[in-house]
Amino acid sequence: MAVANQKGGVGKTTTAINLGTALAAVGKKVLLVDIDPQGNASTGLGIAATRRGGGTYSVIIGNSRIDEAEVKTTIPCLSVVPSTLDLIGAELELIDVAARESRLKTALDVAANAYDYVLIDCPPALGLLTLNAFVAADSVLVPLQCEFLALEGLSQLVRTIERVKNAYNPRLNLHGIVLTMYDPRNNLSALVADDVRGYFGDKVYDTVIPRNVRVSEAPSHGKPVLLYDMRCPGSQAYIHLAGEILRREERVEP
Repeated sequence: MAVANQKGGVGKTTTAINLGTALAAVGKKVLLVDIDPQGNASTGLGIAATRRGGGTYSVIIGNSRIDEAEVKTTIPCLSVVPSTLDLIGAELELIDVAARESRLKTALDVAANAYDYVLIDCPPALGLLTLNAFVAADSVLVPLQCEFLALEGLSQLVRTIERVKNAYNPRLNLHGIVLTMYDPRNNLSALVADDVRGYFGDKVYDTVIPRNVRVSEAPSHGKPVLLYDMRCPGSQAYIHLAGEILRREERVEP
């Protein structure tokens, strides 16, 4: 599952970290692949730069297998393929490489059966790294901040998903949209939520992630918010989101 939105600051990495943690907490074996050169997902899981090795750059370039780049986190059942700054140059290095959009898929196809869930944290851009994530994934989860301008970016992202589906990956679908940074005191949050639900229907998760200071504090401690403060509203929301995703998966399985 690719966690993607080309707009930054929408809670994308926070969602990837805490959804992965919540799924691992119920015994699912989860791999988080950080393909954002900023490496915020790796930092948010407490992976120091000295422990990252070649990371996803080495995997995409073809110098490492997934299992060689994988780093265990302090959370049982949750591992990460961390990001390094080398990823910044990956798009240029791959420009003349055959099947450059399938490099991550090729690496994951060998290892995917070892995990119940693979979450790919994408950069805030619709470039080659995000394209690799979409070609490798079965579905896309879109965190959407409850503000007006976010709706414009959403329509572009949905068009991109459809193009990738038609050109490279026929199994790709929009798994769902999760509303983030929701403030019940703000009328705009409710209006945006109503608009998104009116257009996308049941593709919008019932769970809403509230604006919560504990969620913002957790990455600076190298922890998911579920470990930093399990009782806070943000933690409880991500637990509910994981449950909702698991129920959806059960409905589509034969």
